[in-house]
Amino acid sequence: MRVLIVGGGGREHALAWKLRRDDPTLELIAAPGNPGIAELAECVPIAVGDLAALEQLARERTVDLTVVGPEAPLAAGIVDRFRAAGLPVFGPTRAAAEIETSKAFAKHLMVEAGVPTARAEIHTRVADARAAARRFGAPVVVKASGLAAGKGVIVCRSLDEADRAINDMLEGNRFGAAGAEVVVEEFMEGEELSVFAITNGTDFVLLPGLQDHKRLLDGDRGPNTGGMGAYLPVGLATADVEAEVSRIVRRTLDALHAQGRPFTGLLYAGLMLTSDGAKVVEFNCRFGDPETQALMPVLDVDPPLLALMSAAARDEPLPRTAGRTSGACITTVVAAAGYPEAPRTGDPITLPDTTSETVIFQAGTARDAAGRLVTAGGRVLAVSAVAPTIADAHRASLRAAERVRFAGSHHRSDIGWRELARHASVDAGAAGD
Repeated sequence: MRVLIVGGGGREHALAWKLRRDDPTLELIAAPGNPGIAELAECVPIAVGDLAALEQLARERTVDLTVVGPEAPLAAGIVDRFRAAGLPVFGPTRAAAEIETSKAFAKHLMVEAGVPTARAEIHTRVADARAAARRFGAPVVVKASGLAAGKGVIVCRSLDEADRAINDMLEGNRFGAAGAEVVVEEFMEGEELSVFAITNGTDFVLLPGLQDHKRLLDGDRGPNTGGMGAYLPVGLATADVEAEVSRIVRRTLDALHAQGRPFTGLLYAGLMLTSDGAKVVEFNCRFGDPETQALMPVLDVDPPLLALMSAAARDEPLPRTAGRTSGACITTVVAAAGYPEAPRTGDPITLPDTTSETVIFQAGTARDAAGRLVTAGGRVLAVSAVAPTIADAHRASLRAAERVRFAGSHHRSDIGWRELARHASVDAGAAGD
């Protein structure tokens, strides 16, 4: 079978790694790929936004399935184009992808469908958005409605912070067109959970939940980023929570279908586990990053991932199954100097030797004129470690991340800290019995 992966980041590296691990005979092509993916696949230098060239590549190479990694080509309509050409593709149409590309649309959909979520108002004028923030009170969340590379959500601890965020988006053009409309939302207390659902628009298969870490610094301090790490399993993701998530996904898929935009591909639900149950923070229309880099090394699903994606792409029935994990995994992101505001590129990278328990997924990397591996983005590497326990996985991931070498590199040292604290508490209680 021949599979084309569209994208060139850590998520796509992890998907290529998983598909090849499940089937070593699989023929993989990546566009554009990256130096890490090049060890697993043939990389073709086509940008993710060049839909015509991607279609031509899929035709010429008689690709059996195209898997779209990033959101930008989905927003541009790559699935619509491939389907019109009779090319099997895993992902949602442009209309269905609006569940990620417009937070305003997603919020309206959830309210109409009865999907639990935070109260919110949507505004395009500064004065109206500021008034909304005062109605909710601090802390309050201000979101750019459009795509902002995971950085368009600002948790404001005071109304002054909210005013600055609103001004930056609506008047300061901080996120360009993505911030021309803002969602002002009540703050929700709880822990976050990321859940992936593979779907053909009707049936769906839930994959294990993860928790990611958006803030730049230890202790969940600093600015929001695209994600500084992720881990699983999450102790709070109980059977009851899984049942709540299933109801949320079911209602969302039904609502999209009723609007004439059935969703196929990967629906990502970002949830807050509150005292009133699971509530949706956001939806994405593709695999999450860096959650994918934590999930792929431990994902255990029957039939295999590729078979599920292929069935979803071809509108074939999906089995009544669910993904499980074969251990714990922690992923630590190693970022470039200046990330997230102004990441520096071109710094030579030295990778450590990996062990049987670790894998390093490349995200923001490239080869320079001399053939050296260098930084080429903000989040450079995702260092994933698998172990029987979350504590062992944490130690292994951190140990490998600390051995990565390039100028200005930085990473969090506390990925999985909430789960580690829960396990420590249980261990302390057991010791006291």
